[in-house]
Amino acid sequence: MIRSNSSTDFESLQVRRFVPASPDCVFRAWTDPEELKKWWGPKGVNCQSVIIDLRVGGQYRIANELPDGSVLWISGTFEIIEKPHLLIYTWIVENESPTTERVEVRFTQLESGTEVVLTHTRIATQVLNEQHQQGWNGCLDGLVASFGNGGYA
Repeated sequence: MIRSNSSTDFESLQVRRFVPASPDCVFRAWTDPEELKKWWGPKGVNCQSVIIDLRVGGQYRIANELPDGSVLWISGTFEIIEKPHLLIYTWIVENESPTTERVEVRFTQLESGTEVVLTHTRIATQVLNEQHQQGWNGCLDGLVASFGNGGYA
């Protein structure tokens, strides 16, 4: 859902994928630094470093090397963790985000795998929303590919 931006409204987005693995496996792929590095980022982005302190109030920090060689740092704090079904955390692109954004990731058991539904809210502008949409679609495509064949839920 996309809303117009004003002093009280923010943009938001939602993407979803089907992953042919259990919620436990997909949750671990999202929260284990070594596993996350294998699939994180859209094509052309290299995940250089991941630090995850997986506890409520714990922080994470991800370094992404962009195609032009620059490094983009993303960080935030875990607000809710319900293993293996839900993660809610803040999202800040260091030195770039005008607001603290919020990401919610739901992992729902289906008969043959897991539906991942990611909702990103509190996005300050439509331009940032479009960038996040592209980034998240690339990330989730990488997640699906890391588990073999899969697709859109």
